Amino acid sequence: CGPGNNGGDGLVAARHLAQFGYEPRVLYPKRPSRPLFVNLAAQMEMMAIPMLDAMPEQLDQEYDLVLDAVFGFSFAGAVRPPFDAVLEAMRRSTLPVCSVDIPSGWHVELGPEGAEGEALMPETLISLTAPKLGSAHFAGHHYLGGRFVPPPIFAKYGFEQPAFPGAEQVVLISAPAAQAECEGGGGEQLPKAA
Repeated sequence: CGPGNNGGDGLVAARHLAQFGYEPRVLYPKRPSRPLFVNLAAQMEMMAIPMLDAMPEQLDQEYDLVLDAVFGFSFAGAVRPPFDAVLEAMRRSTLPVCSVDIPSGWHVELGPEGAEGEALMPETLISLTAPKLGSAHFAGHHYLGGRFVPPPIFAKYGFEQPAFPGAEQVVLISAPAAQAECEGGGGEQLPKAA
């Protein structure tokens, strides 16, 4: 989890994962002092969710998945310590990576930047509210979480929300072509813009 709103989303995700019986660990090396983030961190402590200051050395052996909630759509500029090492560890890991809203380090409109191999390329992306323009460069499993958006917001921005099946809080909006063919679909294809 990073120090901004995307990191806050990661803390909320960890809380939900624990409530569903998983055993999350939160890497939270830079903790902001704003009340919202202090309260979210207190919830981690109340739920006995360990909060780490450094990336575990045995990441691939100790965990099953990495949830990337380091930087969100407002990120700009160079990645500074300690997050440069965090992103590098995620890139080197053999674990599946799931990014929240936009992969960390990506430009919200242009997608991955920098030399090939440097950008974080997660297997899964969960866009919040609406897909960001940069997600047009994403080739993995892409879900939308945004059932909470009221209809006037859709009307204002010209966005059509896909149908969420049953009581699901996310909907698959695209998947890798080969897998989509094997599964007989792959979800509704939507324009990747917000």
